[in-house]
Amino acid sequence: MTPPRLGIGVIGAGRVGAVLGAALRAEGHAITGAYAVSDASRERAALLLPGVPLLDVPALVERSEMLLLAVPDDQLAPLAAGIAATGMMPGGQLVVHTSGRYGTEVLAPLAQAGSATLAIHPAMTFTGTPTDLRRLVGCPMGITAPPELLPIAAALVVELGGEATVLAEGDRSLYHASLAHAANHLVVLVDQAREALTRLGIEDPGAYLRPLLEAALDESLRHGRKALTGPVVRGDAGTVASHLEALDDLDVTGVPGEHGDTSATYRALAKAALSRARLPEESRAAIQGLLEDHPPVEEDR
Repeated sequence: MTPPRLGIGVIGAGRVGAVLGAALRAEGHAITGAYAVSDASRERAALLLPGVPLLDVPALVERSEMLLLAVPDDQLAPLAAGIAATGMMPGGQLVVHTSGRYGTEVLAPLAQAGSATLAIHPAMTFTGTPTDLRRLVGCPMGITAPPELLPIAAALVVELGGEATVLAEGDRSLYHASLAHAANHLVVLVDQAREALTRLGIEDPGAYLRPLLEAALDESLRHGRKALTGPVVRGDAGTVASHLEALDDLDVTGVPGEHGDTSATYRALAKAALSRARLPEESRAAIQGLLEDHPPVEEDR
């Protein structure tokens, strides 16, 4: 099913909204306008949606056959309720949001006003640059919609270059938590490793880590827990103890700009690794005992 060419209003010209608006525009849809508040959003709209007017929300509602709501999760419900309360929805409009957390229940006020509501969430991290347009190709996208509207959601995903996966309304929170846990916390642990290597005088810690991390990511995506390596899954309690000592010292003697949280993160993730490891009980108990020890209290810096 190919959607008709639509006049689309983009509410939220952040990293996601501006990119998806540009992708839909490239497929022949008309972007009627964009709502952008911050200077960064305005600059992004100028880059990715050149010539598109910056309008307020009522003007976008009035001019558009489809609204693309690309706002932070906590703003979505108030936005939907606010648009519905204006009484401006003519009925029959398509309203699509990009939140991973929510299905379509969050858009209930708009559905009650006669709109067709969809949730489409691209499972990728956006930079808000033209590079994202290429990265949309083949990107998994979680869709939620009433059964009769799923073909429309799937067709929009095809136009964006993605691959649709249908998600039930009640599954969205776990779906989003899994993605956020993987992507956001990956950034945290990589940043911690970068800080530690910088302390050792390694000038480009990102380049140093890249071969190791890319191989680990590829193997874990292919094989899950079977890809685990390192001292925890080998039962090397002595090595784990030396790691904890070094990381405790790192956190206590940290420099401004560092966060002093690496040891706690190591302990938490090592516990998770230990729960997935197949070890003799004696080895497991030895490592568990090390990980349960509390690190020293951080000194004033």
